[in-house]
Amino acid sequence: MSSAEHDVEKSQDGTSIEKYPTKTYVIDDENNRFDVASIDGVQRRMKQRHVQMIAIAGTLGTGLFLGSGQALSGAGPVGALIAYILIGSVAYSSLCSIGEMTSLAPISGTFPHFAARWVDPALGFALGWNYYYTNVMGVPVEVSGAQILITYWDKDPSHAGIYIAVICVGVSAINIFGVQYFAEAEFFFSLIKITMITGLILLGVILDAEPGNGPNGGRLGFHYWHDPGVLNGAGLEPKHLGLDRFLGIVSVLVQAAFSYQSMELVAVAASETKNPRRNIAKAVRRVFYRIFTFYILGIFITGLLIPYNDPALLHTSGTAADSPYVLAMTRAGVKILPGIINAGIMTSAFSASNSFLFCSSRVLYGLALRGQAPRIFSRCTKKGLPLIAVLFSAAFSFLSLMSVSSGAETIFSWFVSLTTVGGFFGWGSINLTYLFFYRGLKAQGIDRKQLYYWSSLQPYLSIWGATWCALLILINGFEVFWHFTASKFLTSYINIPIFFTLFTFWKITKKTKVRKPLEMDFVTGIPTPEETESPEIPPRNFAEKVAAFLF
Repeated sequence: MSSAEHDVEKSQDGTSIEKYPTKTYVIDDENNRFDVASIDGVQRRMKQRHVQMIAIAGTLGTGLFLGSGQALSGAGPVGALIAYILIGSVAYSSLCSIGEMTSLAPISGTFPHFAARWVDPALGFALGWNYYYTNVMGVPVEVSGAQILITYWDKDPSHAGIYIAVICVGVSAINIFGVQYFAEAEFFFSLIKITMITGLILLGVILDAEPGNGPNGGRLGFHYWHDPGVLNGAGLEPKHLGLDRFLGIVSVLVQAAFSYQSMELVAVAASETKNPRRNIAKAVRRVFYRIFTFYILGIFITGLLIPYNDPALLHTSGTAADSPYVLAMTRAGVKILPGIINAGIMTSAFSASNSFLFCSSRVLYGLALRGQAPRIFSRCTKKGLPLIAVLFSAAFSFLSLMSVSSGAETIFSWFVSLTTVGGFFGWGSINLTYLFFYRGLKAQGIDRKQLYYWSSLQPYLSIWGATWCALLILINGFEVFWHFTASKFLTSYINIPIFFTLFTFWKITKKTKVRKPLEMDFVTGIPTPEETESPEIPPRNFAEKVAAFLF
């Protein structure tokens, strides 16, 4: 064990950037492989505007735009709102946790490596492969969703395979071209998604407030909160109304989680981002407003437009026709917008699959760098692209072709269940890792308030997030205990034995140990602020001030 000395660093404006104690412990060795700078070939090509737009809307997909109708029918307007607020708080806790850890260490491998470095290498191995699986399966989920959306215009089932193949090739090509092409594509798609969700919310407010849209020719207002009501039951305990309504809220939690999934993408991209500490800190600070505006406000407006017992919500097609906004517009006599909304949702599905592929390939690359995946996946091109990891991950997108023969909606819902439970493990492990990280900093005398980003709500946020993730893993498939089917039970709970098998395998084969606070390594392989951050240039005119505010 060796030690290193660091002083408080100052940026050009005189503010503190990082602060390390007199002694910082280093435990790097061949088994840990913390210092991989010599073989880490990725390059920092993402700009500030890319990172901010990806943080705002990078993973908005079919889960939000179409899932809101299912959430409304499953739990009622207030029940769906409660579910989205709860899952939003868990997602926020995870983002705050990973934001602070990334502020210290903006390196390849991100939180699976943080778990290996600060908790236990076995947890890092299990988390890394679980998160890889979750994201790589998210690609065919969104590809399937995009293909279903195309049936809004082309209902010929014989064309489904062609559309899926084209989407898969397009998503793969963007990632193969390199991170700069991925970043530009996501910037463009994020603009579309932000414009669309903002427009839908504003349109929803207009439809709700405009006279003539209500049942008696007046305003809608909160009419549907009174008739049929604010809560809907799950239909599992009809003789116990209160319990049934509670189960209705629980049934929507998984759907809500799929809508929020992979919000942590911005941290995964830290190793390929210019000025990562400053940009990711800014992105994480804006997460709360993103959750409130797009998710909470969106589901609130949805509950005002359509009653939860509307028959149209029960017959899902997978297209924009399922959207409560489209249903409300159609009934208000608006004819042209549904097709436009469907096109916007389709680009969202394409964008989400693009983001999942990027995320999965970088996690696989990070595992390979540190010896927890075959070394071949750590190979990079001269332009910093982990090509083998991208190609291997892209191959899984073609699993969406299964929907051609098995039914797109069935395959879609099956993948949703598998990926969402894996996401709970990811969020839970992020929060658990932060608790170790927090304890280690405190034990070694490192002032976390000197980092670019820190949250005054920690460590309570992480305790909240980790607790709820553990509960959600256990209850996500609760309906199967009323109406048991083997397929539903497996998709709900197969991730539990998979995760702990991975953990046990690495624990036994590598004889790993839980990190002690004074032995945690906060130095090795982590670039200093001088190596990653360039001086921030203040805006010089009105246009630059607007850009600085937005991005």
